[in-house]
Amino acid sequence: MNQVFKPIRIGIIGYGWWGKIMANYISTSPYLKLIAVCETQSELREEMKKDAVLQGVYIDENLDQTLAHSELEAVILATPHQEHAHQMQKFANKKIHIFCEKPLCLTLEDAKKSIAACTSNGLVLGIGHERRFEPQVIKLRKMIAQGDLGEILQIEGNFSQDKFLSLAKDNWRLSNEKAPVGPLTATGIHLVDLSVAVLGPCESIWARLSTKGSDFANGDTLAIMMGFPNGSNALISAILATPFEGRFAVYGSKGWVEIRDRTHPENPTGWDITTVIRGKEIERSFSPPAPTVLNNLEAFAKAVRGVAPYPVRHEEMLANVAALEAIMTSVKQQKLIQVQQF
Repeated sequence: MNQVFKPIRIGIIGYGWWGKIMANYISTSPYLKLIAVCETQSELREEMKKDAVLQGVYIDENLDQTLAHSELEAVILATPHQEHAHQMQKFANKKIHIFCEKPLCLTLEDAKKSIAACTSNGLVLGIGHERRFEPQVIKLRKMIAQGDLGEILQIEGNFSQDKFLSLAKDNWRLSNEKAPVGPLTATGIHLVDLSVAVLGPCESIWARLSTKGSDFANGDTLAIMMGFPNGSNALISAILATPFEGRFAVYGSKGWVEIRDRTHPENPTGWDITTVIRGKEIERSFSPPAPTVLNNLEAFAKAVRGVAPYPVRHEEMLANVAALEAIMTSVKQQKLIQVQQF
């Protein structure tokens, strides 16, 4: 680590399940210092006072209190999806760097406005797509760039879990208003993002959502087909009513690679990788766990300090939101949708 690196003084907005995970990671990092947490629910604020990770940290009840901390340099938004756009623009206009949990926004128009607010104020915008920071995903993308797999033909991915079955019925993550197309905004969006990272912006979407294994208002079973301008496809499955499954595979004209998670990325225990190149023996390997959430946060911190550019470009963020909006439209209209261009 660079000995002169000054930790980014950061706040967390929202202290639910994921906010707590972020705070725990920050407590281990020399690049970040948590100074404030904003939580609107009074009962959670009472619990937070007992949290060892939050000792010496401001506990705020609204955004204005958090903004009043003069030492604040950046925030993490771990709030319901529909609040992201307003919150990003509010903090950007106060010259605060922003790390936003996925999805960035629910509409392309909101994403454009939010990114413009950050850009015009010279701010770094980070996004909670930590799967890009998995060692084997990084290696896979290098293989693709080098042409090791040849022409990329198709992507297949599955990111499913049953964690939400234990949530209270009034939890915002089960709300059709606050988390529309639940399997998409919860898990599937990560695979949409990886597909965009490999193939660029998509041009068409077909998606189908149903409720088969739960009573979730926003659905539990989602299938997506993304079509790309070069003729490649991405086939994505996301289910919220089955035990964990995590798989990402890329098929090329010279070979293919499959990466399988052993456990949910919340507590990673490593990845099993299968690599098949035409004319060579099948290679099976194991990649040990890595703190991808922390790696993403620290990449954001380094970008804020000007050490290195943040590795997710704004164009990729926009392409991801454009695809998300098209998926939601396809689910609603039950037909193939052309993705908005930007």
